[in-house]
Amino acid sequence: MYRIVPSKSLKLQANELTAFQRDQNTHWLWLHRLRRHCYPSLQPNKSTPFSGEVPEEPVVSKNSGLLFEKRLIERHISDYGKCPVTEEPLTMDDIIPVKTGKIVKPRPVQAASIPGMLGMFQIEWDSLMLSYFALEQQLHTARQELSHALYQHDAACRVIARLKKERDEARALLAQAERQMPVVAASVPATAVNAAALSNGKRAAEDDEIHPDGKKIRPGISASIISELTNCNAALSQQRKKRQVPPTLASVDALERYTQLSSYPLHKTNKPGILSLDVHHSKDIIATGGVDTNVVIFDRPSGEILSTLSGHSKKVTSVKFVADGELVLSGSADKTVRLWQGSENGNYDCRHILKDHSAEVQAVTIHATNNYFVTASLDNTWCFYEVASGLCLAQVSDGSASEGYTSAAFHPDGLILGTGTSSALVKIWDVKSQTNVATFNEHSTPVTAISFSENGYFLATASPDSFRLYDLRKLKNFRTISPYDENTSTQCVEFDHSGSYLALAGADVRVFQVANVKSEWNLIKTFPDLSGTGKATSVKFGPDAKYLAVGSMDRNLRIFGLPEEDGPSEP
Repeated sequence: MYRIVPSKSLKLQANELTAFQRDQNTHWLWLHRLRRHCYPSLQPNKSTPFSGEVPEEPVVSKNSGLLFEKRLIERHISDYGKCPVTEEPLTMDDIIPVKTGKIVKPRPVQAASIPGMLGMFQIEWDSLMLSYFALEQQLHTARQELSHALYQHDAACRVIARLKKERDEARALLAQAERQMPVVAASVPATAVNAAALSNGKRAAEDDEIHPDGKKIRPGISASIISELTNCNAALSQQRKKRQVPPTLASVDALERYTQLSSYPLHKTNKPGILSLDVHHSKDIIATGGVDTNVVIFDRPSGEILSTLSGHSKKVTSVKFVADGELVLSGSADKTVRLWQGSENGNYDCRHILKDHSAEVQAVTIHATNNYFVTASLDNTWCFYEVASGLCLAQVSDGSASEGYTSAAFHPDGLILGTGTSSALVKIWDVKSQTNVATFNEHSTPVTAISFSENGYFLATASPDSFRLYDLRKLKNFRTISPYDENTSTQCVEFDHSGSYLALAGADVRVFQVANVKSEWNLIKTFPDLSGTGKATSVKFGPDAKYLAVGSMDRNLRIFGLPEEDGPSEP
């Protein structure tokens, strides 16, 4: 018999195969142990009976010990009131939250196997390719836009170069013509020369003569201007004696029913706030000055912005319409006053830039003739200007005061000017002589607003401490009202055009019925603050008090009135 003896090579191969299988089994065993150790949340007993997935906010039932997803079990309890597995009654008090590590979240089921991970990688790659394709498209579009912008820039540079050349040629021709013209300077009045120097928004003050004490020499208020002011005062005083309350004036009952009709966000959101406003009664348009350095001209009947006047570099503190509304005055914290001229296309162009003040301009007020205006500044001076030329005729300073002016208003007759100061004084000035004829010192904080009644007798002033009423015939403070607490200030006070109503603005807006010195001034209506800022900064009555325009620090212009009156007012 023959005995087959395995060769050494066959034995070696069998031993190697056995060792390989043993190593492979050991490898998978350790891999399984590593998976259980590193990803315990992937074990089947950690999933919820609802979704079969690892819960993000795990909770445990005290009754059954089952693990649930918090949002799912809450919804089931609210619908059925029992455990979804054991069918036993279950409430939210039986649920105990399980604290888990928030740093490393459980991996999805797809990440537990190599095929799943390959699928995830394929999805990520597809997303990456789609994102790359979108970026390529955006890059192509950006290149086209850049090419177009460069072409426009090149064209604009060519146009500017041509215009500069034409300007230089025109200046050369003008200089040649001036040399050939006869000398006529001696026959031209000084005021005309100063008016010509104000063209294109430039001020003549830069060429004014300087007094030895360092102050500029002003031409002064001439005798002809004083005569014009006096004649206007006489005419208005005579008309006041015959003045009657117009029958179209809104009644007290109507004011009591006023509510907010509309709200218009006129100014920018990055610097919100309306600091001043004015209403032109005949055209029913409103001008607002804001913290965003702009003046907005707004048409109330149509609810549209007619024009936005940009030019100031700081907040606009005061705005006023002049004459027929074609001119607008604006004072700013940038120490300048601008006179804007309306054009045929509906826009307003800057006609004059007045730089006579050395500190913030706080108030602008128009004379009854519409030919002159006054500005008040924190530099402790007020200036008397001519509208036509923009020339500062007089700059008046009070040597006894060390702080500036915070408000100003002309008396309806035009010969008296009222100013409020940061030192809590109210000063009355004679415009003809520019002298201080009366001073009221009842306030204890800066005077933020001044308003004269059309009856010519009453003066209302606002201050953070209160608002006060004065009788100009006796120069006496006959009433003081403190509507707010010590931490809330009164920002604005305003009589209506008929002198029948008085409005004040602060933490809210209040309207009073005007009475006499001895009678009580009844509160008609209180409009709550709807801006959320707690600070209404300006208030004006519309024509015949048919509506109330209110500006506040949330950049919105609010109109209060009756719904049936929300339309063009009768002139």
